[in-house]
Amino acid sequence: MTGLLALALAGALQTGAAGAAPVGDAARGAQIVASRSTGLCVLCHPVPGVQSVQAGTLGPDLAGVGARFDRAALRQRLVDPARFNPQTIMPSATRTEGQQRVAASRQGRPLLDAQQLEDVLAYLETLR
Repeated sequence: MTGLLALALAGALQTGAAGAAPVGDAARGAQIVASRSTGLCVLCHPVPGVQSVQAGTLGPDLAGVGARFDRAALRQRLVDPARFNPQTIMPSATRTEGQQRVAASRQGRPLLDAQQLEDVLAYLETLR
């Protein structure tokens, strides 16, 4: 019985307990950030490990972002980037209304779902 309890507890810690926020996976987050079709971060930001010819230069380099900001600050910058720069063209990762320059196929949809947001945050925290 103890082995089953330990296994269940380990699974809950890895996936997040019922009702708790999802647990982020840095490896999945790295894939999302580097994707030119999912996270889209690389379209505007230089990203460590991504060839510079594939990365944009409109946004700041993400190298070291985990050292500059804690998880809460990173979350705020992804959820409400205009709060920090009213002139930004960076879209909110979670908002579905008021987005500009959004492809018709993505209208009314958040850029990232809750799990993807946690994955991206976990990855950004590793960039120190």
